[in-house]
Parts: sequence; C-alpha cells; structure tokens
Amino acid sequence: MNILLATDSDALLDEVEAAVAGTHLVSRVRNGVDVVPAINQVNPALVLLDLQIGNMGGIAACLAVRQREEMGDLDPRPVLLLLDRAVDTYLAQEARADGYLVKPLDAFTIMQTVDSLLTQEPSST
Repeated sequence: MNILLATDSDALLDEVEAAVAGTHLVSRVRNGVDVVPAINQVNPALVLLDLQIGNMGGIAACLAVRQREEMGDLDPRPVLLLLDRAVDTYLAQEARADGYLVKPLDAFTIMQTVDSLLTQEPSST
C-alpha cells in the first residue's frame, strides 16, 4: 500500500521507510501545501504528517485534507500526525487526525500504528 509522508526531515523519512519496508511504499512531499495535490496523484492509503514542515505544518495540512474530504474532493483516508511534544496531542485531536505519535519514534511503534490505521474502517468526517 502507498503511504504519503509530509516532512522536510531526511532522518524522519529514513525512520518511516525502515519501519514499513517490504510492506508499504512511501511517497514524500516536503511541504504541507503539497499534501492535497500529492494525495490526488499518489492516492495513498494513509497520510503521515510531520508537525513542523515548512510554511504549512502538519496541523494545517490535516485540516486541509479533512476539508477536502468534506467537500467530496478526496476520499476519506486515515491521517497520522507525528508530533514533537506530548502537549501537541490536543492539536492533533482538534485537527481530526486519526492518530498521532510523539517523537522520538521507534520502528515497532510506527509499524504497529500504521498497520492499525490501515485496517480500520474509514471514519466519516
């Protein structure tokens, strides 16, 4: 399955790719503004958004995805936010993310969370 990762961190890309290697293909964008166009191109089963990316962070990108889903422009899909601090979980919930992980990340947690989100029924937004 395709996963879209929005991050400007090469280290984070490496972590995610290592965690899902052999199971999922990871496509990457470096800016939040590129998330919706990339979803249209790649049609990922899951979107992973780094909290701190460029001029449009993960929260704003998540909200943009949810808005486009509500408008009928995108099919619903799970969104996972990758947070910098535990206190940011409130922001992830407000952005209607399906899940979140707080950095630092480990491969097992990434793989387990990705697999869990991919086996859930899509939520209606």
